[in-house]
Amino acid sequence: MLTRSIGRIRPNVVRSLRQSALIGQAQGRKLSTLNKLEPRDVEHFATILPKTSILSTLPPIHGSADDLDPFNSDWMGKYVGQSQCVLKPRTTEEVSKIMKWCWERRIPVVPQGGNTGLVGGSVPIGSEVILNLSNMNKIRKFDPISGILVCDAGCILESLSEFLAPHKHIMPLDLGAKGSCQIGGNVSTNAGGLRLLRYGSLHGTVLGLEVVLPDGRIMDQLTTLRKDNTGYDLKQLFIGAEGTLGVVTGVSILTPAAPIAQQAIFLALPSFATLPKVYQAAKQHLSEIISAFEYFDRQSYDLVSGHTGAKALEDSEIGDSQAFVLIETSGGDANHDEEKVNNLLEALYGGADGEEALINSGTLSQSPPQFASLWAFREGIAEAAGKSGKVYKYDISVPVSEFVNTTNRVRERVGHKVKEVVGYGHVGDGNLHINVIAETYTKEIEELLEPFIYEVVASHRGSISAEHGIGKMKPQHLHYSKDAVSIDLMKKIKQLFDERGIMNPGKVVPM
Repeated sequence: MLTRSIGRIRPNVVRSLRQSALIGQAQGRKLSTLNKLEPRDVEHFATILPKTSILSTLPPIHGSADDLDPFNSDWMGKYVGQSQCVLKPRTTEEVSKIMKWCWERRIPVVPQGGNTGLVGGSVPIGSEVILNLSNMNKIRKFDPISGILVCDAGCILESLSEFLAPHKHIMPLDLGAKGSCQIGGNVSTNAGGLRLLRYGSLHGTVLGLEVVLPDGRIMDQLTTLRKDNTGYDLKQLFIGAEGTLGVVTGVSILTPAAPIAQQAIFLALPSFATLPKVYQAAKQHLSEIISAFEYFDRQSYDLVSGHTGAKALEDSEIGDSQAFVLIETSGGDANHDEEKVNNLLEALYGGADGEEALINSGTLSQSPPQFASLWAFREGIAEAAGKSGKVYKYDISVPVSEFVNTTNRVRERVGHKVKEVVGYGHVGDGNLHINVIAETYTKEIEELLEPFIYEVVASHRGSISAEHGIGKMKPQHLHYSKDAVSIDLMKKIKQLFDERGIMNPGKVVPM
């Protein structure tokens, strides 16, 4: 069945299958050049960290393997490693000493934050040492005038938001996993999230980084300057590198002022065909106050409603609507913003000129609890999918006009083998999430999905990873988004920083 892929790029199927087999062999060869952890290594780590900050099945710790299970597995249960040691440093200096030892001993290391990733980037391939940064959770300083926050990499995103709230600032990114993901992991994966439309990516809001390099040296670029034109902007190499070039230990980030007025608008559309016009109208009428524009299909809506019992709209209002939109506005004057929203709704309902309505119905939040409940519906899609079965998650960038076509292609491909396929995403940045829900993970379903979905993405010159990263899941598919020259340069950068290959081996860069 794999040969029934997109006709004009069908040869990629054979090539990708060969590469899938080769990458597993290459990972094995690469890891075989590194050393396995020994009791003497754990003894040395105990001279750097208190024993309470070390989990290991090896002497002198003699811990239980069960204690390591949460660190050896991702939250979906899809990727599982066999690490015998988890280290939890508290300071950058401790990270430096650990990395220096591992460099000299050629021991592979996997940096780990909240372990909320979706591509296996933060769990071992084999028995690598896990360097968990959860104990590095201090806020170093905050300037309320500039809005610049400096903190440890292990700070939880939601905790940072709570810290900023009394100072009337917010974090520039917002994620469904905000209660457990860490800012260092956000930076290392270049997480996008729900506010990218308004505040941009971390490549713009991160002002500086502190990074421990593979050999233990500390690169201190933790600047709080908005402008610094002194040569190569080295921090950009570590944003999205997924811990393959070094360990991010400190972050300097620009936080925006908190909005005074916010509203959420939930809309039911007759079909996806009207969504581009709805988005254009929203940009025109809401202009500077639009902060999010989220889309999800009918299958996503029904999934959340069935899982939670919640309804954003009455059944009579929804009817046979096939697409849904959640718009967020953030501004400084409630009256001004309300006027803009009312003008938008008038246009979407057809206005006074007899124009055709673009929506079937909608609702507008009237209070903070209603605002939160509408957002909870959108953010509940991933959780509802996870409760329904084992989920194959695909995070891609394609033209907005292709959102529904791409999702339908996947439904046609695997619909008879799985429970459900749902599509949702961030319209403002062309990021589509496709969740394929199955009874269990199987090789058959995976081979139906991959590289098929990446070929569809490549046919639109899209990206196989919009915000989740490459991790363990996608290195063999990188050629669908990067040309040979780009991949070669990535390998050279990796070699420059980590010639011994100890940093998160087998991730991001094809071997």
